[in-house]
Amino acid sequence: MPKPTPFLWFDRQAEEAAHFYVSIFPNSRIGAITRYGAAGPGPKGSVMTVEYELDGQRFVALNAGPMFKFNESVSFVVPCKDQAEVDYYWEKLGAGGTPSMCGWLKDKYGLSWQVTPTMLMELWKTEHKDDAASQRAMTAMMGMRKLDIAELRRAYEGR
Repeated sequence: MPKPTPFLWFDRQAEEAAHFYVSIFPNSRIGAITRYGAAGPGPKGSVMTVEYELDGQRFVALNAGPMFKFNESVSFVVPCKDQAEVDYYWEKLGAGGTPSMCGWLKDKYGLSWQVTPTMLMELWKTEHKDDAASQRAMTAMMGMRKLDIAELRRAYEGR
């Protein structure tokens, strides 16, 4: 069965971005690189696409010019098991980028990422949801840039 593959449009930084992402995520690699031929539209011999994997998830990056830019309507979630992972991915993906609110950031290429502790979703699961506690955690999260697991737990517990 075919698997959907994110296909990301870059101006001219596809190869650089792919190497950047592969350097951050474990079990990642660069795959095939295709180049423009004489027909273009890019300069002959320049990188057209870069296939890469981030921990088993396949991506393709395309150099296609400045016509389109990334925006927050598409983002990638990085589920983190603990604060050390949140800190690591926030620092690495955010290097040269722009932090936003609620665990979101734009990397130096303008791609949006959500660096999110897995415990956060546990706080909102319907089967054991405490509405007041969930609201406290949501309010705490809305005031954060990088998410702080200890602070989210304190807010949930009402401490």
